[in-house]
Amino acid sequence: MQTSNRLFDDFARLMTDAAGAAQGVRREAEGVVKAQFERLIRDMDIASREEVDVLRDLVTTLRAQNDGLAARVAALEAKLGPDATAGTTESV
Repeated sequence: MQTSNRLFDDFARLMTDAAGAAQGVRREAEGVVKAQFERLIRDMDIASREEVDVLRDLVTTLRAQNDGLAARVAALEAKLGPDATAGTTESV
């Protein structure tokens, strides 16, 4: 009976060691894949999240300025009358 228990103990220890080794291999593989993916993205010159956020804020500001300028132009054209707008084309 002692031999059987020792055999099971050795087998359990072997499986535990194998599971630990598999975890180490998995972490190593994840690290390699992550590093290669980051290098690929860097080489592709893709914008970072921070750059996209800055551009989004800039576009929002420029749209607001554009809307304000369009309103000013419309007000000035209304002051000048219908003859002043006869030769203009609207591009929005």
